[in-house]
Amino acid sequence: MEKISKDEVAYVANLARLSLDGEAVVRFTTQLNDILLYMDKLGQVDTTGVEPVSHAIARKNAFRPDTIAASLPIEASLANAPDARGSCFQVPKVIE
Repeated sequence: MEKISKDEVAYVANLARLSLDGEAVVRFTTQLNDILLYMDKLGQVDTTGVEPVSHAIARKNAFRPDTIAASLPIEASLANAPDARGSCFQVPKVIE
């Protein structure tokens, strides 16, 4: 059973400004039909009693505690800079 036709694939490809030859249209039509038929199978699965989830694995934010630490000294910050002026990084001008 076809869920999508070659004409529909060619039409959508044209909307997306894709140039598909006849062989590609046939290949994509077959692939899309396979995907849509599989989605139909998934839709028939009995999920009664199964709680909906947004992720397969329970996830939580892993926050770390804020700790106050000394800042990196200016000399150490600028040590690997190709160019520095005073206590600032010197970078090429990018805006005219």
